[in-house]
Amino acid sequence: MAKTFTTRSTLGLTKPAPSVIPQIAFSAKEIEFSEWKGDLLAVAVLEKDMSKDESFKFKNAILRRLDILLGGLLGDTSAEEDFAGKTGQLTLIRLRESGFRRIGLFGLGQSTLSPAPTTYQGLGEAIAAAAKAVQASNVAVVLASSEGFSEDSKLNTASAIASGIMLGVYEDERFKTESKRLLLKSVDILGLEAGAGIDSKLRYTGDVCSGVILARDLANSPANVLTPVVLADEASKIASMYDDVLTATILDEDQCKEYKMGSYLGVAAASANPPRFIHIHYKPPNGQVKAKLAIVGKGLTFDSGGYNLKTGPGCFIERMKLDMGGSAAALGAAKSIGQIKPPGVEVHFIVAACENMISGTGMRPGDIITASNGKTIEVNNTDAEGRLTLADALVYACKQGAEKVVDLATLTGACVVALGPTIAGVFTPSDELVKELLTAAEVTGEKFWRMPLEDSYWESMKSGVADMVNTGERPGGAITAALFLKQFVDEKVQWLHIDMAGPVLNEKKKSATGFGVSTLVEWVLKNSSS
Repeated sequence: MAKTFTTRSTLGLTKPAPSVIPQIAFSAKEIEFSEWKGDLLAVAVLEKDMSKDESFKFKNAILRRLDILLGGLLGDTSAEEDFAGKTGQLTLIRLRESGFRRIGLFGLGQSTLSPAPTTYQGLGEAIAAAAKAVQASNVAVVLASSEGFSEDSKLNTASAIASGIMLGVYEDERFKTESKRLLLKSVDILGLEAGAGIDSKLRYTGDVCSGVILARDLANSPANVLTPVVLADEASKIASMYDDVLTATILDEDQCKEYKMGSYLGVAAASANPPRFIHIHYKPPNGQVKAKLAIVGKGLTFDSGGYNLKTGPGCFIERMKLDMGGSAAALGAAKSIGQIKPPGVEVHFIVAACENMISGTGMRPGDIITASNGKTIEVNNTDAEGRLTLADALVYACKQGAEKVVDLATLTGACVVALGPTIAGVFTPSDELVKELLTAAEVTGEKFWRMPLEDSYWESMKSGVADMVNTGERPGGAITAALFLKQFVDEKVQWLHIDMAGPVLNEKKKSATGFGVSTLVEWVLKNSSS
């Protein structure tokens, strides 16, 4: 008898409210801060900017002019509040007779000749929090010190500030019965030389942030709402929104059988929710394609562990809706790329979406499954399922003609142990490809660290009855997982694996981060002809 599937996206009668995306107008202006009128003037201050001369006047020109404008209030208040410009310090002053209702001093810490994107993203997040606290509808940002910044530094600083504000303002409230009203409508960045370059950069930042927000929403969605079928529907919606450059192909279980995706289908076999294999194809609107790329995201919408059930303290089974964080990043990047439309590059976004559950039809420890490249795998742990789905996805990506393939996955707890909660591990045999990724990350501020691909560790992955097992010894678990994936990549293809099990979640906010989107988009652009 044929198996009957049902899509249970409304299990528990829970349906998300529409996502409210911030509609903030970002602009760069060359006006003096004294001419600006609005709710909050945010002044970014380094520690050195707070120094004063023998008459107790600020040495910094901008702070000196501000203090004169405010009749000495800035100097008095900063002294009373012991504001020294240290990282994370904030002082807000309410004004009565001024063009702006409040002024805020935001500490950046010590001076740096090469401004780090994380510093100014953090500034943007702090400004967003302050704007929400004082219910500001318009904000201006001015740096007390920007001397020595190159043109690229100015563009990247403005972009980082805008990104921090946009993502700092946004809150995922789709599953809350009461939502907060978003008041912030406009942000003016003063003194970083307005012009076509900076306006274009700010538009680009908005496009990237929209992809990050989509990735956060997808990863935050619980498994009873976001099933593989629903994830595929979201992919189709993205492609339809930008159908001038994106097309979506969705394969069902029978079609995946035709492609002989036994590794992926073995993981999906136990679930009442059917699998969906997602392929979004980006083609540039005009011009010759000079580079063909693929981005593969792990798409486990829920991972119970299967018969190797996740149990005991620290198993984090309640967080396993996040096991599709790699696919969220891939689809978020697809949305951003659909908006930006970079020339000269073709990109394939690929996700093998499914659930890893338990039933009589499910994969058992000891089973042998066959991947689409013909290699056989003895399953010695059903909770090492992500690599099994990625195996067939990587084979498929190589068959699309991709010259460079990057996969992202919340793959191993071992990588979290090694690198902590904010750094992703990078594994690749290609020095060129890792250089490209890390160069992109320097712009975005996302943190990656190259890990070794130690071939001698493959010895622990050999099976007595099949080509390989799916897990090796516990030491070096992130490395053996990467070595497993390498078996499914064409030798002629440059390949890089990102283990993002740590940075997929912001522990403090208890929310998904959208990690990977901004770096992927930057990487695609660096491969384009622009």
